[in-house]
Amino acid sequence: MGRVSRHNTLVEALLQWGAPNLRDLPWRRTREPWNILVSEVMLQQTSVDRVLPKYEAFLDRFPRPHALAEAKLGDALQLWSGLGYPRRCRNLHAAALRIVDEHNGQVPSSLDALLALPGIGPYTARAVQCFAFEDVVAVVDVNVSRVLSRVEGTAMAARPLQQLADALVPKDSAWVWNQVMMDFGAQHCTARTPQCATCPVRRVCRWKGTGDDPALGSAGVSRPQLRFSGSDRQARGRAIKAVIDGAFSTSQIVNA
Repeated sequence: MGRVSRHNTLVEALLQWGAPNLRDLPWRRTREPWNILVSEVMLQQTSVDRVLPKYEAFLDRFPRPHALAEAKLGDALQLWSGLGYPRRCRNLHAAALRIVDEHNGQVPSSLDALLALPGIGPYTARAVQCFAFEDVVAVVDVNVSRVLSRVEGTAMAARPLQQLADALVPKDSAWVWNQVMMDFGAQHCTARTPQCATCPVRRVCRWKGTGDDPALGSAGVSRPQLRFSGSDRQARGRAIKAVIDGAFSTSQIVNA
């Protein structure tokens, strides 16, 4: 089977597998750019299960960039508490200020303008382009990187991964395709227990679960993350919460 034929088969099989059964997530029920931006920043290095209870509460308090830009950073951090990686919240606050100052309070749609926002990298920028503005771009997260590396049977650097992902995007269903790819990696072609025996794309996969996993050497793919409970990330989050709540000063936490 030739490369083009393999890739056409891959796209058809995955859309058939996932399009009718996408996970029902609140950020998939909207095309509001600010909502999408908030969700994508929250989802950076954080599981969906931990983001779900925080997402709507954050947007209830900060429904538009103006609301976050006008708020104290401490208020935003308080709502962020429990998500970990508080630098993301600081970056989102700074991004809101820039959106208000430079874009009249509207999240920009161009790749360059999105990349110029604090804390926004190529993945998040493309996610906003696709999921908010429905641009025909590939969104390559850890799940997508893992799937493509396994299908191709080789570790892949960032540029060829993005090029392959871009070539696969169906022009008439980019939004659905990117969501399906993420769901497939999160639910079927998982990091620890890929379901190779029942894989809908087994016919075109060059790995098939045998030998070394090519995904482990690919860009954007790390070994499975340790549990949040009991981790250093959880301890840092508790320390920040103590400062926000006024139980300790920053100097007390640093010198502890």
